Amino acid sequence: MVKSLTGWFSIAVFNLMLVAFIGVMLRYKIAYALPFIHQKYLLHAHSHFAFTGWVTQILMALLVSRLYSGQQNPFKKYALVLYANLIAAYGMLFTFPFQGYGLYSIGFSTLSIFTAYAFAIIYWRDINLAKGKSPGDPWFKSALFFNIISSAGAFALAIMMATKTAHPDKYLAASYFFLHFQYNGWFFFACMGLLVHKLYIWGISLGGHKTIFWLFTLACIPAYFLSALWLPIPLWAYVLVIVAVGFQLAGFVLLYRAVSKHFAKLKQLISPLGKWLLLLSGIALTIKLLLQSGSIIPSLSKLAFGFRSVVIGYLHLVLLGVITLFILGYIVINEYMRINKTAVTGIVIFIAGIFFNELILLIQGAGAISYISVPYTNEMLFGAAVLLFSGLLILNISQRPGKYRNSSTDF
Repeated sequence: MVKSLTGWFSIAVFNLMLVAFIGVMLRYKIAYALPFIHQKYLLHAHSHFAFTGWVTQILMALLVSRLYSGQQNPFKKYALVLYANLIAAYGMLFTFPFQGYGLYSIGFSTLSIFTAYAFAIIYWRDINLAKGKSPGDPWFKSALFFNIISSAGAFALAIMMATKTAHPDKYLAASYFFLHFQYNGWFFFACMGLLVHKLYIWGISLGGHKTIFWLFTLACIPAYFLSALWLPIPLWAYVLVIVAVGFQLAGFVLLYRAVSKHFAKLKQLISPLGKWLLLLSGIALTIKLLLQSGSIIPSLSKLAFGFRSVVIGYLHLVLLGVITLFILGYIVINEYMRINKTAVTGIVIFIAGIFFNELILLIQGAGAISYISVPYTNEMLFGAAVLLFSGLLILNISQRPGKYRNSSTDF
C-alpha cells in the first residue's frame, strides 16, 4: 500500500510521462506515418489517461493529505478509492487504443466516474467533520461539485458513441461540457483550495477571500457557454456569459492584489524552483483568462473553435501551463519529491517543451486562420512532444527509490 504523498506523486508523475509518450506517438503519426495506430482511438486514451491517471490521481492524494496530515498512514481510509481510480485510468489506457468507445473502455470510464462520486461523498463528509477548518475547504467542496457535474458530459458522450447517434453539434457540446467542468471546475478549484490552504498554513490571510471565491464559483456554470458560442444560444445565455467573464476577471484581479501584498514574505518561504513554476502557472492563467474574455465576441469564438490547432493549443495551455505547472510547483514547495539537479533539468526541459508546443500551435493556428500553410509545423510539434516526454523521463529518473521525506507530516 502506498503510504505517503511522495509515493502517490511518483505514481502520478510516471502516468504523466506515459501521457507524454502517447503524445509523441500521436505527433509522429501526423508528421510521418504509423499505420498500425488508430489516431482517434489513441487520442481518446491520451486525454482520458491524462485526466484520470495524472491530474485526478494527484489531486485526490493532495486533498487527502490536507485532511489527514500528521497521521502515520493518511491514505489508509482512501486506499480503495485511490486504487480504483488508478485501475480505471489504466483500464482506459489499454482499451481505448483498440476499440475507441466500446464495451470495455466505457466500462472503465464509468468506473472512473463512480470513483469520483465515491471520493466526493466521503471527502465532503470528512471535511465537514474535520476539527481544523481551513479557508481552502470551500474551494475543495466546489471542486468536488463541479467534478460530479462534468460526468453528465462524459455519460452523454458514451451513450452517443455506443449507440452511434453522435450528431457533430451534440458531440462537441457534450465534449466541451465535460472539458469545461474538469478544467475550470474540478482542476482549477482544487488547485485554488490547495493554494489558499497553504497560505493559511503560512499565516497569510487573503483580503476579500470570500468575494474571490464566490466570483469564481458563480461564474463557473454560465462560463460553459463560452464553449458553445458557435451554437445559436439564446440572448439570456449570452448575457450570462458576459457576466461570467466579468466575474472571473474581477476575481482574478482581487486574487492578484491580495497575494501581491505578501510577496515579500512569500519570497522567503518559496524556493527558486517553486517560484518559477508558480510564476509560469500564473502567467498561463492570465493568458487563459484573456483568451476567454476575447472569445465572448461570437465571430472570434466561431473562428477559434473552427480550427483544431487553436483548440488544442488552448487545452494544452490550461492542462500543462496552468494546472500541471501549479501542481509541480506545489509539490516542490512542500518537498513531496526529490529535488536535485536531475529533477531540475527534467522540469526545465518539460517547461521548454510546453513553451515550444504552444508557440508552434500558435503559429499553426494563425496560419490556418489566414489560410497560409506554414511548413514543417507538424515536424516541429513532434519535436515539442519529444521535449515534453524527455523532460518527464528525466524527472522520473530523478525520483529513483531512496530516502524520501515523510510527507504526511509536512502539510
